[in-house]
Amino acid sequence: AWLASGRRALTAAPNEAFGPGDPQGRPELRRALAEYLARVRGVRTDADRIVICSGYAHALRLLAGTPALRGTAAVEAYGLGFHRSLLTAAGIRTVPLSLDADGARTEELASHQGVRTVLLTPAHQFPTGGPLHPRRRAAAVDWARARGGLVLEDDYDGEFRYDRKPVGAVQGLDPDHVLYVGSVSKSLSPALRLGWMVLPDHLVDDVLAAKGEREAWASALDQLTLADFIESGGYDRHIRRMRQRYRRRRDQLVAILAERAPHIRVSGVAAGLHAVLELPPGTERSVVQAAAWQGLAIEGLADYAHPDAAGPPREGLVVGYATPPDHSFTGALDALCRGLPPDLGDSTAPTTTAPPTSARDDGAVTPPSASPRAT
Repeated sequence: AWLASGRRALTAAPNEAFGPGDPQGRPELRRALAEYLARVRGVRTDADRIVICSGYAHALRLLAGTPALRGTAAVEAYGLGFHRSLLTAAGIRTVPLSLDADGARTEELASHQGVRTVLLTPAHQFPTGGPLHPRRRAAAVDWARARGGLVLEDDYDGEFRYDRKPVGAVQGLDPDHVLYVGSVSKSLSPALRLGWMVLPDHLVDDVLAAKGEREAWASALDQLTLADFIESGGYDRHIRRMRQRYRRRRDQLVAILAERAPHIRVSGVAAGLHAVLELPPGTERSVVQAAAWQGLAIEGLADYAHPDAAGPPREGLVVGYATPPDHSFTGALDALCRGLPPDLGDSTAPTTTAPPTSARDDGAVTPPSASPRAT
C-alpha cells in the first residue's frame, strides 16, 4: 500500500515538489494531517497551523530557538535522557514532575514559579506507562492559561491502545496553549523521519523562522506519499492491522510472564509498544546484564530517571515487544524469563540470574530495540 501511494504521489506531484521545499511542509500532507488528527486524536487545527518536522527531537531543537522554550521547563520525572540533553545543550534547565499511577503530578507546576513550559506524554507516559488522568490533563491546561505558558504534548504512540478507545489529545482542550507533536516513528518507521507540530497561531512564524527558508529535514516525496497513504485509507488500515498484531504480542508477553514469573508485576500494557516489568530493589543492574547475556537489549527503568527526581530511582525493565521478527519472538520471551530474578518467597526457585553458557550459541534470539522510543 505504501508503494502504491508512492507511485500515485510521484505521478501527481506538481513541479515545485521537486524543488528545495517549503519549510512548513507540503500543503497536501498538512491538509491530510489536519483531517486525520481531528478524526482520530481529537486535535483542533487547520493546515496553516501544522509544521512538518523529522520527529520529536527535531521539534525540540526548533522550539529551543523560539520564545516558547526558554529558561526553565518542567518535564516528567522519568523520560528520555536524550531529550533532556537537547534542552540542556540549548541552555534550558529542566525540573522534574513526580509520577504516580495517574501520570505526572501536574499540581506541582504551581510551585515552580520560573516555569512557563511543561513537556508531557499524556496518552501513554514514557517509560512508566499509563495515561495522564483527566483531572491532571485539565490542571495542566489551566496552569498554562493562568501563567501564559505552554503544554508540549508528545503523542508518540497515541494510536496504539488495546483495551479501550484511545485517549484524546490534550491539545483538543486548548489549541492556544497546547503544542502537539506526533510522528510516524512508531506507526510506520523511524527511518522515514516524518513528524509534525500542531502549533498555537502565535508560534507558527517563530518556528518557521527557526527552521529556515528551505526544507532540509523531510523529503517532499515522502510527504506526498504519506498524504496519499492517509487520504486513500491505507494508513488507517495499516494502523488497525498493527494494533491487532501488537495486541497479540502484548498478550503473549503478559501470558508467559504470568506463567513463568508470576511474582513480577507488569504495568503500562494498556497501550503502546512496551511494558514495564517491576523488579525488587537492588536487582535491576544484574537483570539487565543477564538479559544482555541472553542476547537481549533491554534497558533498566532507573536509567530514565531525571537526575533531580525525588527519592531513589524505581527499578524495573523497559521491554519493547514490537521489534523481534515473528519467528524469534517466542525465543526472545524465553530468554527474557531466564534472566528474571527468582521469587524469593519460593524455596524451590533458582538463586541466580546468570545465563547458561550456551545462551548465544544458536543465534535464535533477535534483540528487541535498545530503546522502545526512537525519535
